[in-house]
Amino acid sequence: MRKIRIIEHTSLDGVIQHENDENFAHGNWQAAYRSPDGLEAALEAQGSPFDLLLGRRTYDSWSDYWPKVGNTSMANSLNAATKYVATHRPDNLEWGPVEDLGSDILAGIRGLKSTDGPDLIVWGSSTLTSVLLDQGLADEVVLLVYPILLGRGKRFFSESADPRELSLVSTKVTSTGVLINTYRHVGSLRT
Repeated sequence: MRKIRIIEHTSLDGVIQHENDENFAHGNWQAAYRSPDGLEAALEAQGSPFDLLLGRRTYDSWSDYWPKVGNTSMANSLNAATKYVATHRPDNLEWGPVEDLGSDILAGIRGLKSTDGPDLIVWGSSTLTSVLLDQGLADEVVLLVYPILLGRGKRFFSESADPRELSLVSTKVTSTGVLINTYRHVGSLRT
């Protein structure tokens, strides 16, 4: 049985948005905090080998970027991974190896999780992240927490996400002050 591990870059106030658009002027806010030890920690969090579980928007964005990066450890690992994509438009998936999860995305994820194979890594894909946690399908959450406050932007969890309980497994700090916190999914919030 495969594990599903969610990995996300986040500000202290939970903002994960990083693209520049008309509503968000702080794109590429992670750049000043990149470091060799941070890259090493991100690669370690992914594990090796791994496959990717991605939402359609993240897949489309990454398929325009990662194949063109060149020979780097991160690009090589992402390009080599099988990408399982939550999409209702499977006819134009070109960045491979790739498979769509089918018309019933939850059934596709459950079926994939029950197979033997490498861990499934979710980067980005905020809509998919909430679904995985709400359905109890995520085993771990790795948050790369940057020492900044952005105030507004897309958040790790939407306002409608169900309350969840996580248990801290480990924490590391990079030379630039980024915390890499690994959590195990426990379940619904106990009150």
